[in-house]
Amino acid sequence: MGEQQVGPKRSHPLLRLLAHGRAHRRRLRLAAGCSVLNKLFDLAPPALIGAAIDVVVQQQDSLIARLGVTDVIDQLVVLAVVTVIIWALESIFEYLQQWLWRNLAQTIQHELRLDAYAHIQNLEMAYFHESSTGGLMAILNDDINQLERFLDSGADDLIQVSATAIVISTTFFVLAPGVAWMAMLPIPVIVWGSFRFQRLLAPRYAVVRERVGSLNGQLANNLSGIATIKSFATEAYEVERVGEQSEAYRASNKHAIALSSAFSPLIRMAIVVGFTATLVYGGYLAIEGELAVGTYSVLVFLTQRLLWPLTRLGQTFDLFQRAMASTNRVLDLLETPVRILGGEQRLDPKDVKGEIRFEAVSFNYAGRDPVLEGFDLTVEAGSSIGIVGATGSGKTTLINLLLRFFDPQQGKITIDGADIAHVALEDLRRTIGLVSQQAYLFSGSVRANIVYGSFDAADEAMISAAKTADAHPFIAKLPEGYDTLVGERGETLSGGQKQRISIARAVLKDPPILILDEATSAVDNETEAAIQRSLERIAHSRTMIIIAHRLSTVRNCDRIIVLEAGRIIESGRHEELLAANGLYARLWHVQTGRHVDEFA
Repeated sequence: MGEQQVGPKRSHPLLRLLAHGRAHRRRLRLAAGCSVLNKLFDLAPPALIGAAIDVVVQQQDSLIARLGVTDVIDQLVVLAVVTVIIWALESIFEYLQQWLWRNLAQTIQHELRLDAYAHIQNLEMAYFHESSTGGLMAILNDDINQLERFLDSGADDLIQVSATAIVISTTFFVLAPGVAWMAMLPIPVIVWGSFRFQRLLAPRYAVVRERVGSLNGQLANNLSGIATIKSFATEAYEVERVGEQSEAYRASNKHAIALSSAFSPLIRMAIVVGFTATLVYGGYLAIEGELAVGTYSVLVFLTQRLLWPLTRLGQTFDLFQRAMASTNRVLDLLETPVRILGGEQRLDPKDVKGEIRFEAVSFNYAGRDPVLEGFDLTVEAGSSIGIVGATGSGKTTLINLLLRFFDPQQGKITIDGADIAHVALEDLRRTIGLVSQQAYLFSGSVRANIVYGSFDAADEAMISAAKTADAHPFIAKLPEGYDTLVGERGETLSGGQKQRISIARAVLKDPPILILDEATSAVDNETEAAIQRSLERIAHSRTMIIIAHRLSTVRNCDRIIVLEAGRIIESGRHEELLAANGLYARLWHVQTGRHVDEFA
């Protein structure tokens, strides 16, 4: 991920999460209520045990006897019935709280992942230049999963421990205020320790999340470039690099674990003080007759029920801190501002004629020299224009600006007189078809790749588009024809085949403006000839922009411009540019093998 900008102090990630998930507050309250009720009924058995001891010891003088049930056997029956009812209610609320919390966790996980992914898609291309794919994948998967794990169990644990502390503390002060303060001795230590550990753990887990993002970035990079790794026999080198990232992740986890592991033992030592105090001093009071035996047994059981669950707070806080570190990363992503926003002007592709104007456009990528300065260009509606020039001359930048992948710092770009900055992004991009140098195919069938973006297209239209792109003959020879699976990124097809499917996709979209960005640079001469035939069929009544290193691809364009350092240095038809004997003519002669020595 890119470097985080220093900004105003953020609120606690839990508050940020609650604000983001306000639509689920009713379900959250319901789940919390079931957790509390489950814990209340879970705490009833010690009271029932105390009541049973009271019946056995006091018999007709027991508490239940004072309620009107004097027979000892009847008292035990009453206790048995109440026990069954309480256990049944505890079981019901345990089911409900688990069902509610776990489904809530899955729902929030699902919505956060979709929200984050949808937001990523709306971010400008500059953001992706500064961020690693692996880092984004870590947020969409691992960080959101960390949050789901906490909501699945950790949130319920915190609520139940809090409910336990409140109920048992109240019970202690009602039944035996003289013993209560001794049993409560560890509580301030535990609370202080919990918050202290939370503050110390938070930055350590923030580092852990950053490290896992870097590791995922390295893995994603290597898997994408596996062919290069194999061809250069650098497998051992890459294992070492992944090992370095993995070791950094392991070390950051080790740093966090060293602290989080100390929490439970320290809390346990504080707990034993309260438990032994209740055991000894409460027992002394019972022996002296100042405390009923049944009450003493209730206090001992409740002390255990209060204090020992607190030993799990270490694990719960560990889960909580991991989740909060992940929450910050997810919400930081969601709060990343979208800098390129669509306008309100609608543009129906069917009504677009296709005139394009660049008016005094200036642009530079962040931290780099200007690519375009005061650039002017008019492309007539329905015409074809070829753009050639050396690498870095600004050819692809023009396309990035036209599609609003980036916005110019100065000037404006219009389509049929409409400033594209004021046009709805969806309408703008539906108006333009792009076939890039690296034809990207999605994992799936040939059919799914051709109809991508035109999902409702009929089979006849799809096949017609494939024929126009000269792709139908080789598709018909595939094992399953149009239903043949092409594998991830279309790896089972040749470069030329992928390019022709990409062209078929653009033809089916039927945009009034079609851009081919180096579409023939990575194909053989036969495939280039096939693509040339496709272009002739496609060019009718639409504006075509063809960027090419191979000048044979643009020779039939209505107009060719030659770029150098972001400026147009030559413009005209193929024959005119050859006659001018400038840069275009020299490039043409080199590519056709004429006067090679002269221009070497």
